[in-house]
Amino acid sequence: MVKKIKSDEEHVVNKFGKLQEQLGIHFQDVNLLKQAFTHSSYVNEHPEKRRHDNERLEFLGDAVLELTVSHYLFNRFPSMNEGEMTKLRASVVCEPSLVIFANELHFGEYILLGKGEEMTGGRTRPALLADVFEAFIGALYLDKGLKAVVSLLEKVVFPKIDEGLFSSTADYKSKLQEYVQKRTSGVLEYTILDERGPAHDKEFISSVSLNNKALGTGKGRSKKEAEQQAAQTALSNLQKEEKKKP
Repeated sequence: MVKKIKSDEEHVVNKFGKLQEQLGIHFQDVNLLKQAFTHSSYVNEHPEKRRHDNERLEFLGDAVLELTVSHYLFNRFPSMNEGEMTKLRASVVCEPSLVIFANELHFGEYILLGKGEEMTGGRTRPALLADVFEAFIGALYLDKGLKAVVSLLEKVVFPKIDEGLFSSTADYKSKLQEYVQKRTSGVLEYTILDERGPAHDKEFISSVSLNNKALGTGKGRSKKEAEQQAAQTALSNLQKEEKKKP
């Protein structure tokens, strides 16, 4: 039993060593990095490890992300008014966008999950990936400060803002349609997967597929918003796949 625990710990150490090499970021306190990727289901199944989940870091990371994105928008778009900046920031820090960032950094591979959460697809669950990205930002801020956070966002987030990916006026369904039509044949299909909450505070979950292949999911306060978010995620995923092609 002792050997198994030691083996598990060695695996975790190697895993997060690989992540730091991949990111080019080396934490002074590696425990902060581990905590950022530790889901509550893992803590519940491994009480002997005395680990903390990432929920507190997620809380901090959310605030740090809002501050850094707000600062960037304030300097980058001097003619943009407060309302426009608020809408654009909301598009940048919403769940579908955070999932895009997390996937680009391959964060799903490093999450520590309980067996039940693993078996039900937790590693690719949008809400879980978004939480991990925020928790990582919180951990990075604590370990290396705001400058290191900004440096990461300059690589992963800010270029996408400049490209107009998160423009509040963007019609992602039209953009996705144009992108697909230029490269392949088939019909895009949008499906409402789930509808949650009371009548006055609904949340819709939508997916978009092409020839029965799922391309992306999104959520919103209306079916239209959920479909737009799904199209945004799908467009980003397709563009990312295209860049990988030789």
